[in-house]
Amino acid sequence: MREKIFYSISFGFIFGVLIRSFVFVNFYIALFLGALAIGLFLFFTFVSRNRWGIVTSVFLIALSLGILRFDARDTFASAFFENQVGKEVSFVGTIIDEPDERQENQKLNIKIKQEKEEVEILATLDFSERYLYGDEVKVEGVLERSENFLTDQGKVFDYINYLRKDRIEFVMYYPEVRILSRGGGSAIRRALFSVKNAFLEHIDANIKVPESLLLGGLILGERGAFSEELRQQFIDTGTIHIVALSGYNVTIVAEWFIKFFEFLPGVMSIWAGILAIFLFVLMTGAPATAVRAGVMAVLALIARATGRNYDVARALILAGVLMVIINPMILRYDASFQLSFIATVAVIFLAPKFMKYFQWVPKSFGLRDVVAVTCAAYIFVLPMILYKMGNLSLTALPANILILPFIPATMLLGFFTGLAGIVWYALAVPFGFLSSILLGYELWVVDILSSFSFSSFTIPNFPLILTLAIYAYFIYRLFGRNIKKFFRFEE
Repeated sequence: MREKIFYSISFGFIFGVLIRSFVFVNFYIALFLGALAIGLFLFFTFVSRNRWGIVTSVFLIALSLGILRFDARDTFASAFFENQVGKEVSFVGTIIDEPDERQENQKLNIKIKQEKEEVEILATLDFSERYLYGDEVKVEGVLERSENFLTDQGKVFDYINYLRKDRIEFVMYYPEVRILSRGGGSAIRRALFSVKNAFLEHIDANIKVPESLLLGGLILGERGAFSEELRQQFIDTGTIHIVALSGYNVTIVAEWFIKFFEFLPGVMSIWAGILAIFLFVLMTGAPATAVRAGVMAVLALIARATGRNYDVARALILAGVLMVIINPMILRYDASFQLSFIATVAVIFLAPKFMKYFQWVPKSFGLRDVVAVTCAAYIFVLPMILYKMGNLSLTALPANILILPFIPATMLLGFFTGLAGIVWYALAVPFGFLSSILLGYELWVVDILSSFSFSSFTIPNFPLILTLAIYAYFIYRLFGRNIKKFFRFEE
């Protein structure tokens, strides 16, 4: 009974958030539903003592709470800021995140306080000035609303809600931004970003472009400076995940660290993998995306190490629910969260079932494991990739199999390159040289496989209903017995 209540609360809340993200539900209707569900719960608990009635009423209570939670988060900026759209404005604010440096510009997330109101804007600038997290700045320019746009794959990207999930309501393009003071914000985050930037500088000093860009992406998820051509090559070969902050790549990379440290006694190799995840999250500056990916990856590692999949599954569901409680908009509008969760489920439940199909793959260097995990994760995330991005890569599996076995060594050598460079430049040179060889090989694989005319093609309008149907089938195949058991009370 306790397990049924747990799943009823978890999935009820998730469904409530999901429904409200697609359809507007009046606040008072949600409140009425919650009150009615509480009444039913009391009736079934103390009068009829119907266990299915209790489970159903708990589900409805959680459903109403999910709707109300999304409603509370789905707020818009005040009339004061709305009235400034399209006008020349002048605000004083604070940079609340690390500048996002792209190939041609940089983007600043600035929190503005005005007329007792707060709002976050995304300012796009050139590289005429170097800005840091915590800088207090004066911004002068035209305030605009963000707009959705058409991607290269022919999909309409919901840029408005993509920004709103991070509380960004407005954008400014190439305003005048003057630094008033430095050293604001969290001292801990400032220290993390300072270490990260020093680390990247020493990588750049020892490894040439584009290898240095790839290493920055591998270790820190830094891919803003990628050229459009290089970025497209990674997309076409289904390897863009290795330079993205998601549970997909973090889990696979951490598994390889476990293989790398298998010589350690007992469960030390597992702790080495968890330590790798922890360092990865810290080195990125610990943004919410990296923390979520790290949590998913740790749970996947524990499950595969202990074999207690369903215990970890409950922890995974609880972690997902807590993340959605904190920010309900990620459930629909954050592709990184969605892919992290889906890939983690694949690694825990689908990869072990795939292992029997790869007995022909040698166990050397853990190759059989990486092939099984890669195939399981890619097949499981593919419907979501098609729905969200509309890109189908036919070279993804061979590209990942050829590249992933070398990623842990590349990351380890790259980490030592940056770390040794902080101590003494000459100490970093041998690590940088070895890193460059591996990075060059990985870029060569991507370049060769992306050059084929059939490497990928676009499916611009992959239906949502088909995506849901595929995942319903996946869920049935993986958890059919458990679902049947859930709907059966044993006397």
